[in-house]
Amino acid sequence: MKPYKIGLALSGGGVKGVAHIGVLKVLEEHNIFPDCVSGSSAGAMVGALYASGKKADEIFEIFQKASIFSFSNFAFGKPGLIDLERFKSQFETFFEVDSFESLSTKLFINTTDLVKGRTKVFKKGPLVDTILASSAFPLVFSPYNINGTLYVDGGVVNNFPVEPLVAKCDYILGVYVDPLKPIEASKLTNSFKVLDRVYQITTRYTSLQKFDKCNHIILPQKLEHYGTFDMKKAKEIFDLGYEEAQKHIPVILTELENIKSKNLPTEQNSL
Repeated sequence: MKPYKIGLALSGGGVKGVAHIGVLKVLEEHNIFPDCVSGSSAGAMVGALYASGKKADEIFEIFQKASIFSFSNFAFGKPGLIDLERFKSQFETFFEVDSFESLSTKLFINTTDLVKGRTKVFKKGPLVDTILASSAFPLVFSPYNINGTLYVDGGVVNNFPVEPLVAKCDYILGVYVDPLKPIEASKLTNSFKVLDRVYQITTRYTSLQKFDKCNHIILPQKLEHYGTFDMKKAKEIFDLGYEEAQKHIPVILTELENIKSKNLPTEQNSL
């Protein structure tokens, strides 16, 4: 058993979350296996599949075939365009058992309680519902009902959920895949575009404030050129994540070796 725990924080970002899979591929190639994963939205999806024991190539194949960001399942009688509950039966096939307790790696999924207006972190009980709730991007997807409570995208309040890892891990690697794209004032031509820009700024700003809680950050800046729902670019996005992680891996390996040499004790508090 290694004398330290590694935490992995995965941000939201829609299809840009495929870059997380590229990062996981590099970590695998260098025998780096996080002990705890915390994610929002797309980060929750990738994190859950990883925590179930799947390798990066398997996860990427699922993202390519699953139509996760397809606009084919319209919501009828609900707010939003797409009803994520229609994806539930498909998602259940990706897990042998639909529960956090069945996972081989400790997982935290961040959602937003739409009624109470606060973050809700799930770490036990049914799994698939919480993944989909965390991914319910406002206006696009319908709010997701879990036990009578409506939830939306975890990124609304916390797009970079580092907090569950801080007291439990000796080394935290953050992967942030939703950089803010520069924009010209002339492009802000209507209320929707202004509102969307405000939302982007708010989620990015609060995330950036938490970078110092991580020992290392991977941020593929080129992802600013990709849209939130463009699955046609999934392979390019995967490659960007892989290439960026390759640049960081020498430093990450050195940092982990330094922690190992100090022989830090693992946290005694229960996960």
